[in-house]
Amino acid sequence: MTAIRKAAVAGMFYPGDARQLSSDVKGFLSDAGQVDGPAPKAIIAPHAGYRYSGAIAAKAYALLKPVADQITRVVLLGPCHRVAVRGLALSGADYFETPLGRIEIDKDAEAEIRDMAQVAVFPPTHEAEHALEVHLPFLQELLGDFKLVPIVVGEASPVQVAEVLSKLWGGPETLIVISSDLSHFLDYGSAQQIDKRTCDAIMSLAPDKIEKNGACGRFPVGGLLHLAKERGMKVETIDLKNSGDTAGTKDRVVGYGAWAFYDPVTRKKTVPLNITINRKHPDEKSDSAADFEKQTKQLLATHGPHLLQLADTSIRHALEHGKPMSLNLGEQPEALRADGASFVTLKTADKQLRGCIGSPMAHQPLALDVAANAYKAAFRDPRFNPVTTAEYDGLLMSISVLSPQAPMQIESEEDLLKQLRPGIDGLVISDGGRRALFLPAVWEQLPDPRQFLAHLKRKAGMAANHWSPDFRANRFIAEEIHAER
Repeated sequence: MTAIRKAAVAGMFYPGDARQLSSDVKGFLSDAGQVDGPAPKAIIAPHAGYRYSGAIAAKAYALLKPVADQITRVVLLGPCHRVAVRGLALSGADYFETPLGRIEIDKDAEAEIRDMAQVAVFPPTHEAEHALEVHLPFLQELLGDFKLVPIVVGEASPVQVAEVLSKLWGGPETLIVISSDLSHFLDYGSAQQIDKRTCDAIMSLAPDKIEKNGACGRFPVGGLLHLAKERGMKVETIDLKNSGDTAGTKDRVVGYGAWAFYDPVTRKKTVPLNITINRKHPDEKSDSAADFEKQTKQLLATHGPHLLQLADTSIRHALEHGKPMSLNLGEQPEALRADGASFVTLKTADKQLRGCIGSPMAHQPLALDVAANAYKAAFRDPRFNPVTTAEYDGLLMSISVLSPQAPMQIESEEDLLKQLRPGIDGLVISDGGRRALFLPAVWEQLPDPRQFLAHLKRKAGMAANHWSPDFRANRFIAEEIHAER
């Protein structure tokens, strides 16, 4: 018999109507903005009602947008508010349910920790608990197909929690989420003081510095901090507020914070390219751009066939299994474990676009980026239906590796047009929250700069003659490889 843990706080902590819930969560994530840079391995986010802490939680989840399709397992830990438990408690359920649907429990992962002394199966502590449940709609809206490992944490030492997290740590396919609010029901000023001390403890990876009233989730938080210190991780504070800042009065407030934890490899293995494109003759590249071109051509000459095979395998895996593949980064060439930005383009045999998705800026290892973008180009480009097995063998594939973006100093549209270098520049424009990108390859279809810019504006949802003082333009260069069929 299938055991389903039903939603306990739908209609209270968050909307009970699926359509409204989806709209609210998408709104929070959209307001959090587009994020550039590496994605975290683990996050700490609050679990209050959405009107109080939803925007703060969304800022942590927004960091995962670039790698959302790679995450296939979420390990979610939070405190118990209803039924006390010692140690760490599994739910015994096969699925967790919200108004957005059911999430399958990863029974294989649970089996890895079930025999640990600090772990037990105890459904009662899960039944009415909100600390885990309020995170699920964010995960359902953000991620593709994923499995869940939900764990309620009672009194447990940082070492005990860290031992469980270590067993479940996995690779890029696994996300760790720790659910915790901060201080409770103090006046605004007092809450700010204790929440700042908790923030300092988290930033210094010091679980022993978190006071008893500093965080309701101090036990699962303590385990993450202990393991993060062991692994040499870096932590960033994403937001720190309380209900007096969001939707409540300032006489009795609850504190909320969001933090992101990064593996040291993710933070250090960045392609060391810092490109500044100077205003030279339109046909010239800057020295740094030329350096990028030279390095990238060498990279693709050596590893281009591997990247093309990786992209092909990513799409074929999804055609066969219906979900993105998991990539063991340790098996990839060292050069492809450095962060890089890529676009994967699919075209039909008669050169018609069939899908194109990419990363405007480097935020993850290049091998992961290519595999993820190949999957997205085939199955997630909103302009096209998903690629089918029957048509895939006839498609043409190309991969572009992008340089870092360089902001352009522009005073007017005419100034921008004069600076553009046909056939060389890729271009990113933005204004008023609207944004669009053209790869350098687009110059083949739109060789005139004015036409190139007008089409890019339309792609961004702007009028062809749009201009404002807030208009921004960044440019980049790219090297491209093609798969021969």
